[in-house]
Amino acid sequence: MKIALLGATGAVGRTMLAVLAERGVEVDELRPLASERSRGQTVAFGGREWTVDVPAPGAFEGCDVALFSAGAARSREWAPVAAREGAVVIDNSSAWRMDASVPLVVPEVNGAEAERRPLGIIANPNCSTIQLVVALEAIRRAAGLKRVVVTTFQSVSGAGQSGIDALHAERAGRTPTATPFPAPIDGNAVPRIGALGADGFTEEETKVRNESRKILGMPQLSVAATCVRVPVEVGHSISATVEAERPLDVAGAHAALRAMPGVRLLEGESLPLARDAAGRDEVLVGRVRQDPDSDRVLHLWIVADNLRKGAATNAIQIAEQVLQGAQR
Repeated sequence: MKIALLGATGAVGRTMLAVLAERGVEVDELRPLASERSRGQTVAFGGREWTVDVPAPGAFEGCDVALFSAGAARSREWAPVAAREGAVVIDNSSAWRMDASVPLVVPEVNGAEAERRPLGIIANPNCSTIQLVVALEAIRRAAGLKRVVVTTFQSVSGAGQSGIDALHAERAGRTPTATPFPAPIDGNAVPRIGALGADGFTEEETKVRNESRKILGMPQLSVAATCVRVPVEVGHSISATVEAERPLDVAGAHAALRAMPGVRLLEGESLPLARDAAGRDEVLVGRVRQDPDSDRVLHLWIVADNLRKGAATNAIQIAEQVLQGAQR
């Protein structure tokens, strides 16, 4: 198999290479691509060094899959080119997620949608949305869904390498030369991720709402989010209040979560922690409580590695599904 990787030198791109190796995906040829400043660098994969180039017409010819993690502008420019050149594009940016002709896929939830890709492009969801919908799907299968209210606590790596660098600089007592955050992040919790919309919700909060509805196939589902950046290097945490259509107690919710692929349920006093999720592919769920005033409302704590399941691993799972489909 031949794979192109646009954004090969970024945090998610390097994690994609690690996940490909860990999962034993057979790659005969890797074409690492990045910006002009990375041209000529090398990335290690499969026991050899591969030289990084820049995207150009012809760069994707002969590739089975093109993994994109280089931002929305690059994806809008190059994803159609890669698709025309015969690669199935799996894009990690926000560029194509809400396009009606592009499936938005979390394999455990709606993997079949990956087979319907008229533009040759499949979108990888927002990192917080991925871990949220895996847990929500478990509840939906048991008792349906009516309303979801979440607060996310998102690590700095969700803003890319610049977010990690900014946190490191602040912890070292320096002022970051550049920061993606609207306020200091060390020792802080910043309740804004992305631009504010006219309705007062941020771009990130709107993504969680719209993407969850699309993945679950529930365009009228009531979803509201507050997204907060916290000084954690890797691992997003979510506090979720979920109203089901039918009564569901804690025992029933536990059973549903245990049965859900991709979920690891933590019971009793075991806590889902960001530092424990880092480096793992499961979505950790715990602190499951029934609302004291409603037998249809549950409260959950949901944690995942945003670079792995929230980005790279989900994309590689989609790629594996695409390749299996091509072999049938």
